[in-house]
Amino acid sequence: MRFIMIPSPLSLFTTWFVLQAAAAPAAGSQVLTPQDFKQTIADGVWFIEHFSPYCRHCRNFEPTWNRVVDKFEKQPDLGIHLAQVNCALNGDLCTENGVTGYPQMNLYRNGQFVETFTKDRDFDILVDFLLPHAEPTANSLSSSTAVEQEEMAAEIVPVNENSVVQVSQAESNPLGEVISLTSETFDNFVAQAPTFVKFFAPWCGHCKKLAPVWIQVARRMQHKLNIAQVNCDEFKSLCTKQGVTGYPMLFYYSHGAKTEYSGSRKYEPLVAFADKAASPTMQPISAHDLDKVVHEHPVAYVLLLSSSDEHVVSEVAKDSQLLLGSPPVFVSSSKELFTRYEIPTTESWAILAFKDNDPKEPTSIFNSSIPDTLSTWLFANRLPTSLELSRDVFQQVMNAPHNPLVVIAATPNDVQNDVSLKLNDIAKKWRLRKSYVGRQDVVFTWMDADQWGSWMKSMYGVKVNDQPKVVVADHNRLVYWDRDTTGQPIQLNAVSIFSAIEGVYSNKIRSKHSENILERLLRVFNSSLTNTEGFIIAHPYMAVLLILGFLAAVVMAIKKLLDDDTDLQPGHRYIKGGSRRDCR
Repeated sequence: MRFIMIPSPLSLFTTWFVLQAAAAPAAGSQVLTPQDFKQTIADGVWFIEHFSPYCRHCRNFEPTWNRVVDKFEKQPDLGIHLAQVNCALNGDLCTENGVTGYPQMNLYRNGQFVETFTKDRDFDILVDFLLPHAEPTANSLSSSTAVEQEEMAAEIVPVNENSVVQVSQAESNPLGEVISLTSETFDNFVAQAPTFVKFFAPWCGHCKKLAPVWIQVARRMQHKLNIAQVNCDEFKSLCTKQGVTGYPMLFYYSHGAKTEYSGSRKYEPLVAFADKAASPTMQPISAHDLDKVVHEHPVAYVLLLSSSDEHVVSEVAKDSQLLLGSPPVFVSSSKELFTRYEIPTTESWAILAFKDNDPKEPTSIFNSSIPDTLSTWLFANRLPTSLELSRDVFQQVMNAPHNPLVVIAATPNDVQNDVSLKLNDIAKKWRLRKSYVGRQDVVFTWMDADQWGSWMKSMYGVKVNDQPKVVVADHNRLVYWDRDTTGQPIQLNAVSIFSAIEGVYSNKIRSKHSENILERLLRVFNSSLTNTEGFIIAHPYMAVLLILGFLAAVVMAIKKLLDDDTDLQPGHRYIKGGSRRDCR
């Protein structure tokens, strides 16, 4: 007789448990064991997830954890290492590390416990938590710095087939630190090199949240871009002078001009902006590659040089810094391009603006005979003929330095594609009319009525149902027009829109205010206070004299009033000749 051993339920469960633990899903990061845990985390900053493969929350969190791992592995070394511990296999190790639930994430520095992550397990929250603790290694900094220095050492601009002009760029942010500026140091510091400045108040909650991220941005931009800050509690007059109206406010300064940064305050968008600001502003291009480049960019500038002129190259490089790489500026000395675009041979240089991926004819040409400044021309031509007015481009369209008229077509979701094509066609026809030359520029945009419906209604009284609604806005003056010269609502066609624009130019149609009466009064009052404060800051001695003069005038007026009152008291009378005596 042969005996068959039947495994007990307990042994089956134990075997299943071990097999399941061994067959846990592959982790997205290094998995530590009791044998290598202490040795591994002994050097640097480590963020450890203690998990169990049987924990439902751990399985749900796994994709987020892997995203965090990917972010820190794909970026240059930010000084954070991530690993995991499987508590189903290494329960004693998890107990030693104070793990009381799954998943639990602990932060360690040089082998010592720092803290346990207790916030929501959201990707952005995790990244914001980790960045302030980052400590990049010296090796990683030196290697990345070498590459960055090589990239920023010079901007290469071709002049002819065999020679180049180099535009040198002074080293910025050598220590990778945030520089605190004062009223005495601010102007000189931002004049020396492009600088990204944070204006803050120590008590501001948003400022406190941004502070560690700002430190990381400074570290990331070492040798590339100055990162600075100003404490507005200590230097109120400086902040007022710079137009700071809330905290924190971020401004980018370059070559005597400033641009407000209004994007996300998270690490990645800030670094993307800073990288773009610090990148070389001009790129070489050949006649052969021009068509390809223009097809790849909605707007592109091309500087044509007929001779080696370092002054022109330097000036264009400086003014184009404020574009932050959008649109890009390309440089060529090709005689073929001079001929193709009929640039007179008497011109030693010219800048061509190309829009709508059309390389056949530039939409505008700048040369030394144009009275406008180069920076004004660059900003006036930086936008494509038509575009979606989204959150990403709202500020650069509505608050553009050259104050354009903005045609806005509020569009229902189901016809946005058709409207964008139609609006682009209308915009091209307007551009070909040339009737706007010397007048206020026009930008053609469309907006998602589902997303922006409430804003359109409050600003322009527009309520979109099933058809696009069109207005022409002057956001700088906070006024708009919703009718053409015939008195009819503006329609989405060239005749109606062109009629409205020409009516704006000739003052034949009345504008409407985007604000109600109370809002306008408050804005005027606030503007008056701001102007007064600015005058006092700029001319303190004169302001004191005016205030003293005003007070003296008030005192004299009161004194005169009292004297007049005394003369009219009962028991007194005037005598001919101006003398006066008491009645008896």
